[in-house]
Parts: sequence; structure tokens; C-alpha cells
Amino acid sequence: MNGIEQPGFNTRLWRRFLAMAAPYWRSDERWRARGMLALLIVLLLGQTGFNVLFNHETGEFTSALAARDAERFWASIWRCLALLSAAVPIYGLYYFVRDTLGLRWRRWLTEDFLQRYFGRRAYYRLNTITGIDNPDQRIAEDINAFTQQSLYFSMILLGAVLQLSAFAGVLWSISRTLVYFLLGYAVFSTLFTAGVFGRQLIGLNFRQLQREADFRFNLVRVREHAEPIAFHRGEAREMSTLQRVFAAIYANYQQVLRWQFKLNLFQYAHSFLTTVLPSVIVAQQVLEGELEVGRAIQAAGAFAAILSALTVVVEHFESLSRFSAGIDRLHGFAKALAAPDADDAQQIRRQDGFTLELQQLNLYTPGHEHLLLRDLSLGVAPGAGLLIVGASGAGKSSLLRAIAGLWTSGSGLVRRPAGHDMLFLPQHPYLPLGDLRSQLLYPQLSQDTSDAELQQWLERVNLGDLAQRFGGLDAVQDWAKLLSVGEQQRLAFARALLAKPRYLLLDEATSALDADNEARLYAQLQGLSITAISVSHHAALLQYHQQVLELQGQGAWQLRPAAGYRWPSL
Repeated sequence: MNGIEQPGFNTRLWRRFLAMAAPYWRSDERWRARGMLALLIVLLLGQTGFNVLFNHETGEFTSALAARDAERFWASIWRCLALLSAAVPIYGLYYFVRDTLGLRWRRWLTEDFLQRYFGRRAYYRLNTITGIDNPDQRIAEDINAFTQQSLYFSMILLGAVLQLSAFAGVLWSISRTLVYFLLGYAVFSTLFTAGVFGRQLIGLNFRQLQREADFRFNLVRVREHAEPIAFHRGEAREMSTLQRVFAAIYANYQQVLRWQFKLNLFQYAHSFLTTVLPSVIVAQQVLEGELEVGRAIQAAGAFAAILSALTVVVEHFESLSRFSAGIDRLHGFAKALAAPDADDAQQIRRQDGFTLELQQLNLYTPGHEHLLLRDLSLGVAPGAGLLIVGASGAGKSSLLRAIAGLWTSGSGLVRRPAGHDMLFLPQHPYLPLGDLRSQLLYPQLSQDTSDAELQQWLERVNLGDLAQRFGGLDAVQDWAKLLSVGEQQRLAFARALLAKPRYLLLDEATSALDADNEARLYAQLQGLSITAISVSHHAALLQYHQQVLELQGQGAWQLRPAAGYRWPSL
């Protein structure tokens, strides 16, 4: 699988399962979780006990019928009804407790993954890791499957042990031949299933999870980029891509179905034999009168229960293979979240300071394949704006990202104001889901700002009628689709002005604006003493900056005064 280790049932899988499962049972919720698990085990013991009693009564009323003993028959039936009235609440409560514990586990594990996903900006860093596909699906679906199936299979295995213990004595007392046959049959069927179907089905299910997630991702991507696709008339191209991705799903699932068909043939034959073989083995004793019919029924029930316990892998192999694939995906995601960013010797160092300074900064593409900037040293004092120019691909946006702390590939020192004293405005603004007020206050949504003040900021970026057009500041819309790119850029600018950082990094943040609106926004920055560090191709912005950093490619650069600067022919 493209260099990825093939998943399967082995000690590595067990270690990965423990690594994923153990933290919850040691967390702050451990006592409640362990209490619910203990209750679950007690309920499982109750189920096993009732199964033994039901099996006994089944044999009892069958023998009574064979002997035509009405009193014995009805006494057994009444005992069955009494057992049933006590067993139903036990069975119902068992599933309620199991699913509730699974839900609580999912909540804790989801919060834990979200903390790690947003910690150290892992959600951003993972975009450069090719082996980690669809992190959203791993958080939303794989965690849910892991917690629910972990409890499901754990209880199945524990129930198998209890069932084996409970019915072994019953079967031994009826027919030792059945016990010996049972052990051999169980060992053979388990080894045969794991050996023949194991690696094939687990690997195929692993790939199926990946390809299903890729298909969903591509569908979401079409929805999010519907307008540019429509402008380019790219329907045929997008449909072709989706058909290709789905073809991979279809081809892989065909292989899954072929192996499931073979497994189902084996499982059905296995199941049929477990129904017939006990009767065949004890038939002679019944026919010769050495064993009551009811005892034979008890033996068959005990045989089936013990065989089910011993061959639990065979019976649940298909779902176990999917569970195994899910463990591998979730463990890979957790490992990527925990991985260090890079070797400290090859990272850009950062320090908090009052002003912005770059010292001997070397900037590379991720993986250090290409040098973008060599030994860049400069300072940007408050009020002395910096305009960054250069050819496409020279590293302008990469430099802004290094200053903002998003880009780590390189060496040297970046000293910059901490926290919200430095903000970043990209060319394509981010407008979160929510009302108009949250667009202006993001990410400090708890900031206490009056509606009148928010309206004033909208007016200052020439969006004074925006709230009125869409139903006020509390109007909830899909703003990224509703507003033009120019309106989005002005709205994002209003957000930055409201935050009043000391430094504002602008990466083509006014590219969709006309000259008058662009000048109006930059004049607002000067009025609020916000120092602009801009990437732009607009020569008109020279008047709002005191220095120009010209990136010349191959790591070369020149720092020049903005006054009298002649715009390069790029």
C-alpha cells in the first residue's frame, strides 16, 4: 500500500489499540467509567446466568414432552416465564449502559483529539503530511467507531469467557466426546479463518475507509468551490475526477465482496455443522436410551454456546477486520498529531518583542527543498510600514507566514509582538459560520462592543448598509457565499481595525478593491497607528509604507526606501 505497513491481527495492532484506549481509563473520568464498566460486567454475568438457566429449562420441558409428563412440562414453562420477566430488564439495561459508556468515551476522546488538532496548529501542519488523509473523517467517524466497537468486542470476548466457563461443566457432564471434538474443531476453524482471510480482508477494509473518505472530501470540495467551477464550466472535469475516485472505491469493494463471499461460505458451513454435529455425536446414546432427549437438547445448546465462545473470531471476523483498519487509521492520526514539527536545528527561532525584527533569516520550502530567502535581516519600527514586492514564487507570502509563525522551515530569528498585537489578513478572508457580529469580532467573540460601534466600523470600510441589507448584526448567513470578494476583504479589514493590532500583515488583502476603497482602508491604518507589512502588486501603496523589500529570487533580496522607489518590471 504505497509503502504503508499492511494492517493485520498481530501484537502491533494490540499495542496500538491499548495506546488509543488506555488514556480514557486513566483520565479524570476514570472512576465513573470504571464504575460503568463494572456494572456492565455484572449485567453480562447476569445474562450468562440466565442463558444457562434457559438452556436447562429448554431441555427440561423437551424431556417432559417426550415423556408426556404434563405436570413437569407446565412447571418448566412457568419457570421459563419467571426467568424471562427477570432477564428482560437485565438485557435492556446492559445495552443502555454499554452505549452510554461508549458515548461518554467518544465525547472524551473527541475533545482530546480536538485539543491536539488545534494545539501547535496541527490542523495547519497536517496539510503538508501526505500520509494523513481526511482528518475530519477520522475525528467525526473513526473515533465514534473506535469507542463503540471497542466496547462491543470487549464485551463479546468477556462474554465468550463467561459462556465458556458456565457451559463447560454442563457439556462435560453430558458428553466428554463432545468436549474433545469441540476443542479441536474450534482451534482448526479459528486458525483457518485468520490465516486464509485475515490479511486480505483487513487490508482491503483499510483501503476502503481511505477511498470512501476521499470520495466524500471531493464532493465537499465541489460544493465549496461551486461558483469558480461554474464560471470555468468545469463540470465535465469535476465529474471525471469524482468518477475516477468512485471507480477506485468500486474496484476495491469488489475485492472486499469476493473475500466476504468466501468468508460467508465458510461461516455458513461452520454454522450448519455446529447445529448438526452435536446431535450426530450423541445420537447413538439417545437411540439406545442412555440419554434423555432433553439432555441431548441441553448438550446441543451447551455445545453451541461453548463453540460460539471459542470461535468468536470466526463469527465476527468481517466486523473485526473493519475495526482493525479503523484502529490503524486512528493511531496514524494520533501519531501525526504528536509528532514534533521539525528538528530544532532547522527551525526558525522566535522571540516576543515590542517591534518586528528579522535576524539572518533563511527561508526554505517545506522539506528544505528550495531556498527562498538567504540571510535576511531588517527591522520594522512602529509606523514605518514595509511593502514586500517581487516576482511570483519569490517567497513573498512565505515570508509573511514565517513572520506570523505559520512557516517553520528555515533558520534565523524572528522577533515580533506576541498574541493579538500582530494579525494576518490573507487574500481570501476567512468568514466563520455565524451572524454578522461574529464576523467582526472573530476570534474574540466575547469582546464587549456595542452594536453602534460595530456599525461605525462597517461604515469606515464602506459597508455601512451591510447590516440593513441582510437583517441586522444578528443575521446568520453563509457570508463567504453571499458577499463578493471585495466585500469580504473589506469586512475582514473592519475586523482587523476593530482589533487594533500594532502590526498587520496583509497578503494581497486588498487585491479585489478599487483604488479609492484601497486608499480608504490604508488611511484607516495610519489613523489608528497600525503598522502595515504588505504584499502587493499595487504601486499606489508605496505612499503608505516607508520601506520596500524587493525579493529577487534564488534567496536574493534588496531593502530600499519607499520614497522614490521605482516599481520593478515583474
